[in-house]
Amino acid sequence: MKNIKTPVSINDVSKLKILDKILITGYIYAGRDVVLPKLVTLIKKNKLSSLGINLDGSAIFHTAVSPAGVGPTSSNKPEIENSIPALSQAGVKLHLGKGALSESTVEALNANNSIFAIVPPLSALLSEKIIKKKVVAFAEEGVEALHLLKVNSFPAIIAVAHGKSIFKLE
Repeated sequence: MKNIKTPVSINDVSKLKILDKILITGYIYAGRDVVLPKLVTLIKKNKLSSLGINLDGSAIFHTAVSPAGVGPTSSNKPEIENSIPALSQAGVKLHLGKGALSESTVEALNANNSIFAIVPPLSALLSEKIIKKKVVAFAEEGVEALHLLKVNSFPAIIAVAHGKSIFKLE
C-alpha cells in the first residue's frame, strides 16, 4: 500500500503505476453526474474561485454523499467522463470512481499528469474512513451536491496512469 496525501503533487503522480494500491489521507471532493458538468462550466467561465474551490492537486470521488454512506458511481457515464479532461486541466490529479474509461480520456489524463483510481464498492468501509464532510457547492442538488470530505486511509487502486489502463492491458 502506498500512502497518498492531498493535495497530490506531480511528483506523487509520477511514482504511481497501474495496479498500485493506495490509501488517501486529506481532503477529497465528492460529486457526480449533475455537479461535475457544473464545475466544468465554472472553470470555463473562470468563476470556480468565487466558490472558494481550488482544484490544484485535488482528488475528486465520483459519488453522492448520503446518510447511507458513499460508494463509487460509474465514471464512464458521459456526464462524468466528459468532465475528466477539463477537471484534470484545472488541477485535479486524482479521479476516483469505477468503470473503464475511453482511450481519449486515458490520453487526456496522461496529458494533464492526472490519474484515475477505482474504489471498491464497500459503502460501510468507505464511510468509516470519512472524518468530516460538508457541502461546498450546489446544495440544491441534495446528496449529489459537491461535498468536501476529510478522509483517513481511504482505499483505491490505480486504474489509469501515464497513458496505461488496467482495462486495456497489453
